[in-house]
Amino acid sequence: MSPHRRVSVLRAAALSIIAAGAFTLSACATPSADAPPPGASLDNAWPDPPTGEVVATGTVLDKGGDAELCLGPVAESWPPQCAGLPLEGWSWGDVEGSETSGDVTWGAYAVTGTFDGETFTVTQPPIMLALYDPMRPDDPAGGVEGSTDEGRLLEIQEELPAKMGDAYLGSYPDRGYLWVDVPWDDGTWQEAVDAEYGEKVVFIQSMMREVSG
Repeated sequence: MSPHRRVSVLRAAALSIIAAGAFTLSACATPSADAPPPGASLDNAWPDPPTGEVVATGTVLDKGGDAELCLGPVAESWPPQCAGLPLEGWSWGDVEGSETSGDVTWGAYAVTGTFDGETFTVTQPPIMLALYDPMRPDDPAGGVEGSTDEGRLLEIQEELPAKMGDAYLGSYPDRGYLWVDVPWDDGTWQEAVDAEYGEKVVFIQSMMREVSG
């Protein structure tokens, strides 16, 4: 996959950063008669928070004592910048692998905790991302190539940031599907994109995964 095909869209709080520098990794429709029922539509879908512990991998960035867990794009500035989830219970004394510049400290970690829909609260010691060996998730496509034209996938890619709002972290076409990153999904977002675009066109990838017992 060519790098220019991957599109990452920052949350609203980070839009001012886009104007300042480059990034790496980068009206509701009127319901129709056959519109999907409430809860399935992209215009009103929003998953319930997870009920137990979840694990997420990303950049923890702390500016002046306010720690955030960044699951989406991170600016390639020095120090880096991102728009993440408020992070409670974080202590730099519990981890290695961080860097500091001025009043900003950051590092990449696998973080286990709880998520109430707004704030991520740490419940177990974090693991440096370089040392983290997660289980490979199941392929929702079942190893089968998709049949949607890439031009159509790119059209959908352009539509989704406005439709999904803050939940949209980024997306990319691959193997005949559009893969979309969100902070958390309990199946609600997947149901919504299936209703909007048809099944096995868009696959939602939750950046938080439930911790198995």
